Amino acid sequence: MTTKIAGCELTVENQNTGLDVTLTPRPGEHDGVEYLDVHVNCDKPMRPSPVKIVWEYKTIEVHHRTNTQWQTTATSMGRHRTKSSAAQQAPLWCLYNYAGVNRLTFAVADAINTFELGAHHAEETARLTCKIEFFIDPIPPLTEYRTTVRFDTRRLPYWDILQSVSDWWAAMPEYTPAPVPEHARLPMYSTWYSYHLDITPESIEKECKLAKALGMQSVIVDDGWQTEVKFRGYAYCGDWEPTPAKFPDFRAHVDRVHAIGMKYLLWYSVPFVGVHTKAFERFRGKFLDPDPTGKKQWFVLDPRFPDVREYLIDIYERAIRDYDLDGFKLDFVDCFGTHEATKDAFGDGRDYESVPEAADRLLTDVITRLRAIKPDVMVEFRQAYIGPAMRKYGNIFRVGDVPNSAAGNRVNSMLLRALCGNTAVHSDMVMWHYEDSVESAAMQLVHALFTVPQISVRLDGVPKSHVEMIRRYCAFWREHRDVLLDGKIRPLQPQHAYPAIVAETDTKVAGVAFADGFLPLPKVGQRKLLLANGTLFDQVVIELPDELGQRRLRVWSCTGRLMMDQPHHFPSGPQRVAVPPAGTAEVSWA
Repeated sequence: MTTKIAGCELTVENQNTGLDVTLTPRPGEHDGVEYLDVHVNCDKPMRPSPVKIVWEYKTIEVHHRTNTQWQTTATSMGRHRTKSSAAQQAPLWCLYNYAGVNRLTFAVADAINTFELGAHHAEETARLTCKIEFFIDPIPPLTEYRTTVRFDTRRLPYWDILQSVSDWWAAMPEYTPAPVPEHARLPMYSTWYSYHLDITPESIEKECKLAKALGMQSVIVDDGWQTEVKFRGYAYCGDWEPTPAKFPDFRAHVDRVHAIGMKYLLWYSVPFVGVHTKAFERFRGKFLDPDPTGKKQWFVLDPRFPDVREYLIDIYERAIRDYDLDGFKLDFVDCFGTHEATKDAFGDGRDYESVPEAADRLLTDVITRLRAIKPDVMVEFRQAYIGPAMRKYGNIFRVGDVPNSAAGNRVNSMLLRALCGNTAVHSDMVMWHYEDSVESAAMQLVHALFTVPQISVRLDGVPKSHVEMIRRYCAFWREHRDVLLDGKIRPLQPQHAYPAIVAETDTKVAGVAFADGFLPLPKVGQRKLLLANGTLFDQVVIELPDELGQRRLRVWSCTGRLMMDQPHHFPSGPQRVAVPPAGTAEVSWA
């Protein structure tokens, strides 16, 4: 039996005896949007084996695919499947053409349980075999299950389609996004790339004084506060007590940072318990990933145990009370996944059978209890735990680790911006070699302009010109945050890693060129036009659909030196604007 929706014939692959799957299409709120209600019935309680919804889609004007984790390049149709659950990715796929126009986007309402979505290319037919697979991981025995799949075939820019999916999820009561405090939307300093584990109260406080003067408003203190060791790894994580050798009085240290005028966020690797901790013996037998070889140095806690969840929540509650923290960097949440060795381990003190459901319970309780203490608490999550469920726990989503990669920040931030709504999207911590030219170093910030910048260089170790560049970009970003962070964004040509990105509001248009300096713009009209040069060439070539006439043109170097301030005539069509490498320009009325 088949069901037709979005021009496709859907079939169900189901090997469960006594389990029926009913697919019911219904129209959506727009032409081209349709919903598929999925209803599962069992004649007796059962823990089902995987069920698939499968259909074929012709690859007509389907050139690229994207989801929350990756996007295909210009030369490959790329991976053909991705997994999502409460703490990993989001259940969504988008197929689009070379113009960035949507062909088919499908998304699942259930963002808690584990799904595998895919589109495998068949060379014989030039079709994609699309699938949505559910009941992949063990779940409690059920007699009924419901969810909905959203299909969108509207020929609109794919970023508009993804925004509509984000809005669809956010409107569901079970995924109401967390409120975003003002400080989550302001530049931050991070200790990770600049210090790694070699942090001290003195070094942090020194950096905070310098960072505050440059426009940063919060510090994220990363790994190293809980251990004296200097090597990487998590063998000393789990007790979460400041090491006295480094931090003899942690509260006094936080108070001194507050006196500087900076908010304080502290790092925790949430699921990890190392072998050199008291927690290791306490929770032996309550790990998701046991090690029969005895060689592992750290393990992932099993959130299905209520005492595991309460232990972690209590740690964060005590920290926010005892140290007056302003927020948390909760790391490695995506490790709360189903492991082969323990996926069928039920009972024995566990009050959940599903790991994703238990992770959802843990994180829901964490944010509820932290907000009861400090309503404006900040919680940062890192790519790839950035799905709709995660938006209800966290208010900062950071680009995954791309150290010293301007392009990595640019591309990954666009994947985040597409689905995050008003959740604050942060860059990965920008860093560079201190002997680099100031224009080259500035690329790290220019390519992160459409995110909240996080900076992680030793501010007393970089050259003076680098300091002035940081000051300039923090000031420029804060002045124009309304369009850079909150404007309607158009990330152009994703198949070429976004060589140009444009954002706009009712009063401003901001465009950044990242490839050959070419920047197609929307109609500017009476609005202020902002330009940034994300290349090492000495120009930006803009294309204006409307004539602006005589305007005031001001151009600055990356360190903020005013290089031009004069009237300039802007006809319609392509034209060169002399913007230096990593420089900025403003076109306004005189």
